[in-house]
Amino acid sequence: MSKLNEINDWLQENLPRLVAEHGVPGAAVAVTVGDEVAEAAAGVLNKNTGVETTTDSLFQIGSITKVWTTTLAMQLVDEDLLDLDAPVRDYLPEFRIADEDAAARITVRQLMNHTSGFEGDLFTDTGRGDDCVEKYVATLHDTPQLFAPGEMFSYNNAGYCVLGRIVEVMRGKSYDDCLREHLFAPLGLTHAAADAYEAILHRAAAGHLTHDEAAGPQTAPVWALVRSNSPAGSMLAMSPRDLLKFARMHMNDGAGVLSPESVAAMRQVQVKVPDLALMGDAWGLGWELFHYPQATVIGHDGGTIGQNAFLRLVPEHGVAVALLTNGGKTIDLYQAIFRHVLRELTGVELPAMPEPAAEPSRVDGERFTGVYVSAVGERVVTQDEDGRIWMEVIPKGIMAELSPESAGKTELVPWRDDTLVAAEPVMGIHMPHAFVGDDGNGRALFLHTGRADRRVVR
Repeated sequence: MSKLNEINDWLQENLPRLVAEHGVPGAAVAVTVGDEVAEAAAGVLNKNTGVETTTDSLFQIGSITKVWTTTLAMQLVDEDLLDLDAPVRDYLPEFRIADEDAAARITVRQLMNHTSGFEGDLFTDTGRGDDCVEKYVATLHDTPQLFAPGEMFSYNNAGYCVLGRIVEVMRGKSYDDCLREHLFAPLGLTHAAADAYEAILHRAAAGHLTHDEAAGPQTAPVWALVRSNSPAGSMLAMSPRDLLKFARMHMNDGAGVLSPESVAAMRQVQVKVPDLALMGDAWGLGWELFHYPQATVIGHDGGTIGQNAFLRLVPEHGVAVALLTNGGKTIDLYQAIFRHVLRELTGVELPAMPEPAAEPSRVDGERFTGVYVSAVGERVVTQDEDGRIWMEVIPKGIMAELSPESAGKTELVPWRDDTLVAAEPVMGIHMPHAFVGDDGNGRALFLHTGRADRRVVR
């Protein structure tokens, strides 16, 4: 019996149990070794309808879309139509943000590796027409710059919308049509949708949100985020098997879709990431990079309204794993499945999730305390008389609408160096918070959770 057959048997036996154990309404998973694929599904696509999840069901892949957008842009590089180190304005003369100097300097590469430095969590709805991305980029004119271009990593959805607009301009067609013509067609995808109008032709998952732990995940009120954010990951949906067709193309030197040189360039370290445990230690062009002792893993995660997606590739072993879910404790499910599959097929051992010490030590909180702000929230970090460090979260914008339960106060305790973790888990996770930079007085300039929230003076 081959290793993949063993994995297939394990998935068939364990996925229904794991989905139920972690309160996930429905999930579909696919594993590839070379050209062979094993897949499994369990649960329901929508708790309101009870429609059963199958292996050909479509789930939103969220920010995994960013790797697709990068791939579309790298095709233009292959055609000598795009220069990664050219300013964005060479292709979008109309590109404006609040900092004129930064706007003139930001390069295409910096959009791809999340080092452009401007505020990135902007989900402005500019309609459902094919011009929505163009209109979205025009709304960025007053977007603040958090740090100098190229200075550090800060995950940036807005930057990928700009990258998607570059693709549109260079191709002379909408982002969705670029996906269909330059990736769906050459990859031979049969269960993929660029928008809701296509998704409804398939067996499509609805997201589920957990506002009350006792009640568990409930069907989300809307299917997708705004279309203007499509290049960043608000719409694209597919089956795990079709997602692995994309992964196999990247493991097969581009397989006629992308040049081997561009495939390799996307995997090269572009910028280091703060110590956050839940993310890779570095970023390439599009890809998140995980340098484990046993092998280098590339991948990306995605999250939309109640849907979460996970993709990991181990190129040296020809192995890729995709997990698509629609609510519940999805990180726990990811850990259970990927820990077993990657160990058995590649020998890769996923590191343990962050855990606070049983009796956390007290530290001087001077470096950490302060107010940190972004477009989607405000975090106020204080230290009480007993030396305990607290963080109050005040959600703003779309987060206030979709996750009002994220508001509140939580204790942060020491974990590693300048990274603190939440003392109490949320959905089973003790979230890490890295404090980076220096304001000139020994205090952190940013609170980093993948996105850099800048300290403000009040």
